[in-house]
Amino acid sequence: MPNKLITLYTDIELTSPYAMSVFVALHEKGLDFDLQKVDLAASAQDQPDYAAKSLTQRVPTLVHEGFALSESSAITEYLDEVFPHAPLYPKEIKQRARARQIQAWLRSDLMPIRSERSTLGVFYGEKFPPLSAEAKAAAQQLFFVAGALLDHGGEHLFGNWSIADTDLALMLNRLVIHGDSVPDHLAAFAIRQWQRPSVQLWVNQQRPPL
Repeated sequence: MPNKLITLYTDIELTSPYAMSVFVALHEKGLDFDLQKVDLAASAQDQPDYAAKSLTQRVPTLVHEGFALSESSAITEYLDEVFPHAPLYPKEIKQRARARQIQAWLRSDLMPIRSERSTLGVFYGEKFPPLSAEAKAAAQQLFFVAGALLDHGGEHLFGNWSIADTDLALMLNRLVIHGDSVPDHLAAFAIRQWQRPSVQLWVNQQRPPL
């Protein structure tokens, strides 16, 4: 049984980009938590006990002092409000809104990239066929948005690190780590963000064989 005030439920393979986002957020805030894994292949997310916690029956789900919340950006916003130290979002209101925009966009668009460059490639080294025309078009859209956000030449999207940096880096790294063509400055951003200690803690988790 969990013995900490916070429990994070993730997929058993630890490949969910959304679970990763919350895991990184918890570590950035220095919060102690239990990690519980849900076997999605066995439909464990549909079991009554988990469904009652998650509501949306997905991972990640966070439980804090009996309050259960799913959907990763909702969780990171909640964490930032409850634990305001080590902020996950920019302080300036327009930049904060932009960070949330980027999170929402990454979760709702670019489906051809998400489909053809699964995070199994990122975390298990799986190789996939060349990108389709649709995925190449989505990649160009990704490069346009990322390039516009990073045209200031800084290390992060908004001066200081935010959780949106990690989320954007993961989308780019679906391509970078697979060996697809990515503009040099965007690949450098993604690789640099990947070295953040909280990210490396997720990358280096023990994963079961596929």
